[in-house]
Amino acid sequence: MKLADKISTSTLRKLEGSMFIAPWIFGFFAFVAYPLGYSLYMSFYQVRITVNSVVYTYVGLRNYKEIVVSNGSLLYNDLLPFLREAAMMIPIILVFSLLVAILLNVRFRGRTLFRILFFLPVIFSSGQIVQEFINQGEGSLMVMKALKIDDYLRDYVPGAWAKPIQTVLGSFVLVLWYSGVQILIFLAGRQTLPAATYEAARIDGSTPWNTFWKITLPGLVPYMFLNLMYTVVDLFTFPSNPIVSKVNTTNYGSSSALAWIYFTIVLLFVGLAMLLYDRVDKALAGSRT
Repeated sequence: MKLADKISTSTLRKLEGSMFIAPWIFGFFAFVAYPLGYSLYMSFYQVRITVNSVVYTYVGLRNYKEIVVSNGSLLYNDLLPFLREAAMMIPIILVFSLLVAILLNVRFRGRTLFRILFFLPVIFSSGQIVQEFINQGEGSLMVMKALKIDDYLRDYVPGAWAKPIQTVLGSFVLVLWYSGVQILIFLAGRQTLPAATYEAARIDGSTPWNTFWKITLPGLVPYMFLNLMYTVVDLFTFPSNPIVSKVNTTNYGSSSALAWIYFTIVLLFVGLAMLLYDRVDKALAGSRT
């Protein structure tokens, strides 16, 4: 009887767990897995929408070849400059978020208000609002015009990097304004570090500079990796992303192929970030022991 009760209890717990996770499983297959599989299917076809039906004509890898080989400018002219912009934006956002999180962790009057102000843009600013700010030239640094930095960039920086740098500086304030989630994650991570460790370091005569490099930074490495992943995904879906706008066309076969090529590039970028995190984590492993 006891064995039967245990079996029934175990079965009931599994059933309850399955019921809780069932909505997520349904949502994943209905709204993620099926669209992904369908777009992969369309990337091998020429899709025509007629009055009565959707006509699929199998073309194999032709859509991929046209994007990569025949019409390479569709991908390279926009993607390579954007990758350069992302390579500059990611460290800027991470460093800015880390410094602000450390400052917001310090006790001072009005700290809660400043935490709210840094996170408010995440709540109120949609992608369209940010794009409109960028189109109007808002978010740029006023010092760029005063010091004629654009002219110096054109004269002394190679053209392949001058334009990405100008784009980053042109939306610099908005990039920092859009760092609320990263600040929140770093702040939560900083609060997980035990206060006793900092007290012991202070008693031993450690300076704030040494404490940051020996305690704070090594302890925040996992959160840095989380923010790195979030920032990479966020940038690759940023409103000013030129590739995303090219995916939204009526040529469904070619757009699907471009989306999968772009998806592969994003995965490679994420893999590179994970490799970088692994190297940094191993290098700082001794500091956390």
